[in-house]
Amino acid sequence: MDALSTSAPARDVATLTEPAQTAGAPRAGAKPGRGATDLPLLSLGTIVALLLLWETVTRLGLVKPLFLPPPGAILKAFAQVWTGALDGTPLHTHVSDSLMRVIGAFLLATAVGIPAGLAMGVSRIARGILDPIIEFYRPLPPLAYLPLMVIWFGIGELSKILLIFLACFAPVALSARSGVQSASRDQINAALSMGANRWQVLRHVVLPAALPDILVGLRIGMGVGWTTLVAAEMVAATAGLGQLVLNASNFLRTDVVVMGILVIGLFAIVFELGMRKLERVLVPWKGKI
Repeated sequence: MDALSTSAPARDVATLTEPAQTAGAPRAGAKPGRGATDLPLLSLGTIVALLLLWETVTRLGLVKPLFLPPPGAILKAFAQVWTGALDGTPLHTHVSDSLMRVIGAFLLATAVGIPAGLAMGVSRIARGILDPIIEFYRPLPPLAYLPLMVIWFGIGELSKILLIFLACFAPVALSARSGVQSASRDQINAALSMGANRWQVLRHVVLPAALPDILVGLRIGMGVGWTTLVAAEMVAATAGLGQLVLNASNFLRTDVVVMGILVIGLFAIVFELGMRKLERVLVPWKGKI
C-alpha cells in the first residue's frame, strides 16, 4: 500500500480552499436557496416546451409519423404494451426483467469495482495488474465483446449481466482509483502520527476522501449500464425493455420504439436522482470546502 506513505504531493490547503470559499460565498443581501427553487420550475418548463414543440411539428405534418409519431400515438402504444397486446408480454414483465439485469450488474460492479479501484490507488502491484486490463477493454463498445460473452457463458441471464457488469466496472474502478489521490499527505501523516495503522488510514482517511469521486463513478456506471442494456438484450431475450425496442424496430413500429426509449430514460432519471440524493447524504461537505 505504497500510496499511504507516498501519496499525492503536499499542497497548501489554505491556498486551494480560499478561492472556492470566495466563489461560493453568498453575496450581501442575496436570498439563500432561491436558485434551488427555480431549477425544478425551469426544468419543468423545458419539458413542457419540448412536448408542445413535438405536438406542433407532428400535427402540422412537418415530420412523417414513421420518423416521429405524435404524442397521442405514443400513449396508444403504451396502452398496448401495458396490457401485453403487442407481443403477449405485459410492460411490467419487460420492466422487471430489465431492472433485474441492470441492478444486478450494477451491484456486482460496485462490490468489485470499488475495492479494485482503491487497491489500484494504494498499491503499485494492483495498479500494474489491473490497469492494462481495464484500459484495454474500456474503450471497446459492448457489442464488440458480446459474441464472446455468448460463446463463453451461453445465451442465458449470466452473459447479459456480465456484459452490463463489464460496462459498469471500468468507470467505478477508475473513479475509486482517482479518489484515492484526494487524500493529502498531511492527512495521512497526521493519522499515522496518532498511531493509526495502514488499514485504519485506508478506512478513516483515504476512503472518506475518495468517496465523492466514487459516487461520481457510480453515477457514470449506472448510466453506462442502461446504455448497455439494449445490447445485452439483443441475444435470445424473451422480455426486457431493450428487447421490446429492438423487436419494434424490426416491424417499423416507431411509436413503440419511442415509447420504450422514454420508459428507459425515465428509469435512468429516477436512478440518477437517487444517486444525487445519496451523494448529498454521504458527502454533504462536497463543494463547500
